[in-house]
Amino acid sequence: MLHPVIRDGEAGIVRPVTERDKIAVLVKAIVRTANAWGLTNAEAAALFDVPTATWSRMKAGSFQGKLDQDKVTRASLLIGLFKGLRLLFNGPLTYGWPKTPNKGAGFNNKTPIQIMLDGGIPAMMRVRQHIDALRGGL
Repeated sequence: MLHPVIRDGEAGIVRPVTERDKIAVLVKAIVRTANAWGLTNAEAAALFDVPTATWSRMKAGSFQGKLDQDKVTRASLLIGLFKGLRLLFNGPLTYGWPKTPNKGAGFNNKTPIQIMLDGGIPAMMRVRQHIDALRGGL
C-alpha cells in the first residue's frame, strides 16, 4: 500500500519524500511497526537511523523533518518486512519473529533485529529477502 507513495515512476527507485502528508504516513507506519514488534526507543531510532530525540518526535506525531533516500529505503524495508511477516505467520510469530533468536543460516542465533541493527540497510535487505523467500516471493 505504501510503496506507490515512496517510489517514483521507475520501478525499484526510492526517492526522498518531502511532502508533509506522505512523510506523516510513512512515520506513522514505522512507529506502528516498532510498537507491534516491541522495539525499545533506542532500537527503533537505530533501525531508522535517527537520534532518539527525533524518534520521540516521530512517536509523538510532531516530526517536522524531511525523509531522505536513506530513511525512505529503511521505511520501505521495514514496512515490507512487517507486511511479509503478517502474510507468512498467523499467531505469535507475526509480531514476535523480529525479536526471536534465529538458528537459520545467516542469523547465528541472533534476533533479526540484532542482525539489522548490526548490519544497517544491507542486513535489512537480507532479512526482508529471507521472509520473502519463505513466502515463496523470490
